[in-house]
Amino acid sequence: MFRQIFVNLPVKDLARSKAFFESLGLSFNPRFTNEQGACLEIAENIFAMLLVEPFFQGFTQKPISDAHQSTEVLIALSLDSRAAAEEVVRKAVVAGATTPNPPKDHGFMFQHGFADLDGHQWEVFWMDTAASPEPV
Repeated sequence: MFRQIFVNLPVKDLARSKAFFESLGLSFNPRFTNEQGACLEIAENIFAMLLVEPFFQGFTQKPISDAHQSTEVLIALSLDSRAAAEEVVRKAVVAGATTPNPPKDHGFMFQHGFADLDGHQWEVFWMDTAASPEPV
């Protein structure tokens, strides 16, 4: 079945975007990084391809969404603790991100997030699945 995920995101300034994500402690795979795109390594099998807009446009006939104005995708990433989620958001804001929503504490789950330099919305959360409520 499926083994990996590569989320492709358009960016206006690749060098600026790379610096932003590096400030969060993330790195890029140099084998899949050049002047047109960079392979952001999020976890062992989770990647985001940051592609400069003209290159990204070559993969679709549709116009590229302006993520500052509309939402096409929400990227949600789980972390090991509430503190880890809070720290990622803190680092993102220091690096120039915004927080489109206040943090939410649901007891069994804590969620927060940030919008990166190109407006893409990243949700970070911690969840205690054993304490989650039963489905209704």
